[in-house]
Formats: sequence, structure tokens, C-alpha cells
Amino acid sequence: MDKQELRKLIAIWFEEDIRDGDHTSLSCIPPTQMGCQQLIIKDTGVLAGVEVAKEIINYFDPECRFEQFLHDGDHVKPGDVAFKVYGKELSLLQIERTMLNIMQRMSGVATTAHKYQRLIEDTGCHVLDTRKTTPGLRYLEKEAVALGGGMNHRIGLFDMILLKDNHVDFAGGITNALTRARDYLRNKAAEGQSERFLNMKIEIEVRNFDEINEALATGIPDRIMLDNFTPEKTKEAVDIIRAWEKTAGRHMEIESSGGITIDTIRSYAEQGVDFVSVGALTHSYKSLDMSFKAVKG
Repeated sequence: MDKQELRKLIAIWFEEDIRDGDHTSLSCIPPTQMGCQQLIIKDTGVLAGVEVAKEIINYFDPECRFEQFLHDGDHVKPGDVAFKVYGKELSLLQIERTMLNIMQRMSGVATTAHKYQRLIEDTGCHVLDTRKTTPGLRYLEKEAVALGGGMNHRIGLFDMILLKDNHVDFAGGITNALTRARDYLRNKAAEGQSERFLNMKIEIEVRNFDEINEALATGIPDRIMLDNFTPEKTKEAVDIIRAWEKTAGRHMEIESSGGITIDTIRSYAEQGVDFVSVGALTHSYKSLDMSFKAVKG
């Protein structure tokens, strides 16, 4: 994530938490008293958010010293110490909760992504995240997915065309939606924004075999999303699309989506799809337990 954008978020986080002062700490801790706190892992998982923690600390008090032992993407267990921070005790106390909130959530997302991807790593299929993210934290949650071994889908509405069921219905069908999307990108490219729009992918969500065949007949999409297909229907769809590839002379990416869980993801990956998208990576994860404790003496 861009550091300037991150610092804007950090400012909001501290304004939300501190306002006109941490009166608990100010009431009992001398302003010049120095100390040290360490980040202790209390769960098993994938660590994420260390680099963000550095930015949080540096934003609040640049005089703090950061001693790092573990890195983003490391596999951790209870008792591991990720880092220590030396500085004014008042600063450490005010940094604590904001930093932990971000690191616990990012590590929880990374751990969840790792669990899903590990189940299908031998199939050649990749688990994707979605836009089902926490408002304001999307970039960080998607970064955590990548740290856990998953892949990022589009970041937002601005970097890919994904024609979903409502788009198709409002446009009057698969062919209309795809044709308009292709023409839109061509027109944008002609306006002088060629590099961005010529390279922008078009994906379309399909709900049945008729829609698959109609999408293939246009030759337009780069990826077809099979929405709420069973594993058995997914295999049929994959066979249809792979047969089309031989005639068309190009590869069509295939994505499975819709209610796929950690118990069912492998049954989809085994059908030959390229991707499985899972909203749970960023909306149903469990935060990784950790604490930021004073080092006495």
C-alpha cells in the first residue's frame, strides 16, 4: 500500500482512539520515562502487518527504536517474539491497541488464506480474495491474503471489468453485456488511455450452460466465472470451455465462485478450474491472538 495513503489511515485510527489524550496513561506515567514492549505471538498461523506496524510506530513517535525478529509471511507459534519497540512508555502505551488491531486482523486473514491454499496447492488452482473487505482496510487485507499464499482478484471497481448477474440482466443478456464492455474499453483506449484500458481484463459471471456457450460464442471474455455450480456441473463446464479453447486457439481462465468453503474448495479445484474465489478470506477470518507486553527491567 502506498505509504502516503497508509499514513492518512493511521491518522484516522489515532484520532478515533486518542482524541485529546490517553488520560489513563497521562495520569500515571511520567512523560520522559523510557521503556520497552515486545510483540508476543499467542497462536499458530502466518504473521502479517509487521511493516504496517513499523509505519504506525514511526508515525506516532519517530524516536522509537524497532528491533525486528520475525517478518511478514513467517509461520509463527505461541511464544514467538516478532519484535521489540524501545521508546517513551507513553508512546508505547498509546500505540499498542491500534497496532495490535491491524496486526491481529492481517495475520488472521493471512492464516486463513494459507489454510485454503494449502488444501489445493497440488492442483495448480489458486484461491482468490474478493471485494468483501472491511471498508478502509481493503489494501491491507488483500496484502495479507498474498502474504498467506493466496492471490488477489481485482482491487476494486476501477481495475477490471467483472460483469456479474445484475450487470447481465440490466444490459439485456450475456452478449449485450460483453459487447458493450469490449466497446467501452476500445473507446477509452482511443481517447488516449490505451495502455491501461487495452490491458484491462473482462470477466463474466455465468449461471448455467446456456450462458457459458453464449459467452464463448462472443470470444470476448478473458475469464469465465462459474457461479454456484456444483463440483459435478463445474467439471462439465470445464470440459466445454477447454474444448472451445482448442477451436479458438487461446486459453480461457475459469473461476469457481459462490458459497465455497474450506470443506468444499478441493472438490472444485480438482475439476480443472484456474481459480476459486472465497469471500471468507476477508469476511470470516479469525484474528490471530497476540499481545504487546512490557519488558520489565
